Parts: sequence; structure tokens; C-alpha cells
Amino acid sequence: MKKTLRTGEHPKKALEHEVEDGAAGAVAGAAIGSIAGPPGAIAGAVVGAIAGALAGVAAEKGEAAQEKEEAELDKEIGVSGGELGAPNLKHPRAKLGAYSASSAGVGGGSDDEDESAEGPFQPPPKG
Repeated sequence: MKKTLRTGEHPKKALEHEVEDGAAGAVAGAAIGSIAGPPGAIAGAVVGAIAGALAGVAAEKGEAAQEKEEAELDKEIGVSGGELGAPNLKHPRAKLGAYSASSAGVGGGSDDEDESAEGPFQPPPKG
């Protein structure tokens, strides 16, 4: 089965999409061309159908290129076909097997223990 640019859909389905794009262009062209009367509406419909079909094909190619680019990026950063993030990082082992003083809540604070960190703005440093 032959597949088209539109994410591997059947050629008959792709043709339906191109006809829909052309029909939308024909309606828009006929509406604008109707200013010049019936001949203008006919000419507008023809030109609009061609422009609509071409715009649909261009959009289809753009989507295919974007999907390919995103797939390559996903593969590069590890979203697909690997681990997300940076694999095989070498973290240093703990020397004492204990938590750090800051994470245990002892030490690591500032000299200004009396100032609160609440609120949208912090006071400027003293000195």
C-alpha cells in the first residue's frame, strides 16, 4: 500500500483532504469574485480551488518536515529510543553516608536569622 506525506495515510484519504482544501479555496474565491458578478465568481472559484489545493499540499509538506525534525530532536534528547535526560552520570559517593547539614536543618543559614523570607519582596542586604 502506497503511503503519502500525511503521516502515512492511504492515498484515497489524502486525495479527500486535497479535495477539501480545494473546495474551501473555491468557496472563498467565489465569494470574493462575486463582487465582479457571475463571471468573477466563476473565475474566483477556479483560482481559489487551485490556490486552496496548493496551500493544502504546502501545509502537508510543512507538517511532515516538522514531525521529522521533532522526531530527530526527541531521539537526540532521549525521549524516544533511550532514557530521558543525561544517562550514565557519575555522581560522587557520599563520604560519610549522612545527609548534608543544610538538608538536615542545622547550619547553612544566613547571619540575619531574625529576618523572615516571607512576602513578595526580600529586604535588601544590610551593610
